[in-house]
Amino acid sequence: MEFITGFNRDQLVMVDFESCVGLESWARTVDMFVDILPMEELGFRDVLNAEGRPPYHSSDMLKLYLYGYKNRLRSSRQMEHACKVNLEVIWLLKGLRPSARKIAYFRKDNAAAFKLAFRHFVGLLKEWELIEGATIAIDSFKIRAQNAQKNNFNQKKLDRHIAYIDDKIREYQDRLDQGDGVVGEQQIGSKIAYQESKKERYRNIEKKLQESGESQISLTDPDARSVILHRNIINVGYNVQAGCDAKHKLFVNNDTGSVNDTHALSPMALDAKELLGVESLDILTDKGYTTAKHLDICTRNGITPYSSPKDHSSHHKRTLSHGGFQVR
Repeated sequence: MEFITGFNRDQLVMVDFESCVGLESWARTVDMFVDILPMEELGFRDVLNAEGRPPYHSSDMLKLYLYGYKNRLRSSRQMEHACKVNLEVIWLLKGLRPSARKIAYFRKDNAAAFKLAFRHFVGLLKEWELIEGATIAIDSFKIRAQNAQKNNFNQKKLDRHIAYIDDKIREYQDRLDQGDGVVGEQQIGSKIAYQESKKERYRNIEKKLQESGESQISLTDPDARSVILHRNIINVGYNVQAGCDAKHKLFVNNDTGSVNDTHALSPMALDAKELLGVESLDILTDKGYTTAKHLDICTRNGITPYSSPKDHSSHHKRTLSHGGFQVR
């Protein structure tokens, strides 16, 4: 009995790429969806350069991103590699091989257009009656950002850094007053200059923080925030709000603006109502969203919120003192 063997690599083979991709492949779905998108209306701009190498078309780059999202190819370098070795990606992009840098800049330059493309897709699902738009469940999940904790600042953290630098400078100045010789004075002088440069950097960050009007600022990922990920562990990331339709559990809208759920109810509910074009809407949330102000905003705009009540410590103590039981 012989082993199962492969083909002869040196043999010339005539093959078409169309037959190499299955009829139910996700690549075919992406290809069809992007081809029907109004790319210019969504904000994707294709401008030919007067000189130099021509750019890639936005539709091809968007196809790569949508395919990568489905297949967990999140980084630009992974997508670049897929363009060379993944048969479905080669078919999808017709053999194009954009660099990792080009892929990354496409995402950076078209962030708003990506969001509009998602909202356009939700509109199509509504037209196809795959989204009912009667009941939406809202919840959040947290993900980490590329921004390190040391590159995230609030006013308290900046004050602490500046105070530490001021203490170090005073310490060096005291040593200068005591006199350590010419060589020692030169070394201490360079240390003072270094601390002054660090202080200037923190002052510039402080100025940007005040101009932004936000409570914190991140240097690598500007829209990332310091959040509690799990078990009270604080890290820099995103608190992603997501709305899901009740009919087929399909996502409707999302947002990454809030650090916690307390003030996210009415913005998410109003956005879902506007996107779906409905007169009334039921919203389901857990107790993290239960805030009187936002419940009132929803009610006054034709949205009925069904939110779990929050437990109040004073009510809890009063109930136990009268021999009652807390209902959960």
